[in-house]
Amino acid sequence: MQVVILAGGLGTRLRPITERVPKPMVEVGGRPFLEYIISHVAGQQFDRMLILLGYLGEQVRDYFGDGRNFGISIDYAFEPKPLGTAGAVRNAIGQVDTEFLLLYGDSFLPIDYQAVAGSFRKNPSRGLIVVYDNRHADTGVLNNVALGSDGVVTRYEKGCVDPGLQYVEAGVLCFQREVFAKLPPIKPVSLEQELYPELIAQRELRAFVTSQRFFDIGTPERLEEFSAKHA
Repeated sequence: MQVVILAGGLGTRLRPITERVPKPMVEVGGRPFLEYIISHVAGQQFDRMLILLGYLGEQVRDYFGDGRNFGISIDYAFEPKPLGTAGAVRNAIGQVDTEFLLLYGDSFLPIDYQAVAGSFRKNPSRGLIVVYDNRHADTGVLNNVALGSDGVVTRYEKGCVDPGLQYVEAGVLCFQREVFAKLPPIKPVSLEQELYPELIAQRELRAFVTSQRFFDIGTPERLEEFSAKHA
């Protein structure tokens, strides 16, 4: 399965660091954060990757090149302007496989991605998100996902405290390409605000539950936490 990484964000909450480098290239333990993700993917027998770039994206391309030094073949797509998480995929639709694993370039979940891909294929749906229970170890990110007893996502709501939201999205997803192909080109579109609600209404968004916490570098505090573990 092809792996697609969203790596075009502005990283405003990490300024002034991200005035010089894009967020996925912030250094942790002597190497870019994105390298942890790519090394993990390559070590699980994925052989093709597409990185979606925007702000300062040339730094990512220049560092990783065609991927041969990292054990994986890497291609790139650049946004002409910020297009949002779903819009970035739509912009690169000609380079995206029929089904693909989608990762965030500022979030790392060290689990078996082949198991996630296998679950997606075994239980066909248009989308799948990996979710985590904060009761195992608090990530600092509020729960935002509710599931039915059949593993289908019934709600996604960000930024609120609600006991009905049992899990938090963990930054690893699978999709059918056709979900994005119908989106308008060169228009900002969000996964969370626009695609998820549509798939949930159609009962086409399933969940894969993990007990492994994820790490993201979206804020200085979370960057410091990950850095402390990889000093």
